[in-house]
Amino acid sequence: MAALLLLAGCKSQYEVLLNSTDSDAKYEAAFDYFNTRKYNKAAALFESLSVLTSGTERDDTVQYYWGLSNYRQKDYLTAEANFDRFVEHYPRSPFAPEARFLRIDCLYRSTLRYELDQSPTYRAMDAITQYVSEFPNSSHVKVCFDMLDDLQQRLDTKAFEAARLYYHMEDYLASRVAFRNVLKANADNMFREDILYYTAMSSYKYAKLSVLRKQKERYLVFVDDYLNFIGEIPDSKYRKELDALYRRAQKELGKGSVNEAEATMKEKEYARERKALEKALKKEAKNAEKEKNK
Repeated sequence: MAALLLLAGCKSQYEVLLNSTDSDAKYEAAFDYFNTRKYNKAAALFESLSVLTSGTERDDTVQYYWGLSNYRQKDYLTAEANFDRFVEHYPRSPFAPEARFLRIDCLYRSTLRYELDQSPTYRAMDAITQYVSEFPNSSHVKVCFDMLDDLQQRLDTKAFEAARLYYHMEDYLASRVAFRNVLKANADNMFREDILYYTAMSSYKYAKLSVLRKQKERYLVFVDDYLNFIGEIPDSKYRKELDALYRRAQKELGKGSVNEAEATMKEKEYARERKALEKALKKEAKNAEKEKNK
């Protein structure tokens, strides 16, 4: 019972402070709550206090800690608005450099998984790039570049998976066009090897499924994609599989011969090897991500 009364008393005291016009008492209480990690109450007190301290020497401190309280309780949307307003109104405050970084950190943390809308990702990347340009000697620059790398990987993944969807739908003409467009948009896409592989696979399968009179010209497209691939990545994990398809395409073009049963067996074998390698690499990447997040 005593504990309940005490709790009720504390709550009543907080409510009294929240509605008080005693800026000194409210200021002290706000920092007490902040320092004891009661960020929700601290944020509310700093917000209320901002009206009382407007135009005083405490103004920038109250505004900054209002944003920092929201940041610490992971309300990144509100904190970003706090810091954005802070930087605009108090550019010469000693808190301004950190507020600038925390704002872009809020933008970064508010981005979405690659499957979802990437508008927040582009906004965050623009803000981070601007920050690095304006403050190249900041202690946060390395973290900013890590953020940019992560966000670019998200965009690369979205573009790659969107193109691969056509491949899985067996719309091989659209698949090849989509993969080529991915590299036109960003030649340094992290999935470049996979994209070149799927481009070649798309052209091969499109040729194979075409009517007889169209097959020759379409196998020639595959040959171009194949030669482009091995010219750029001769030691690729996909090399054996594509080599086997190239030999079959050469036969279809009247430039070679293959043992059908042996060729089919090898194609399946190489595909299995490639899938097993991909599975191992994905497992390795997943374990590395777990270690990174520990």
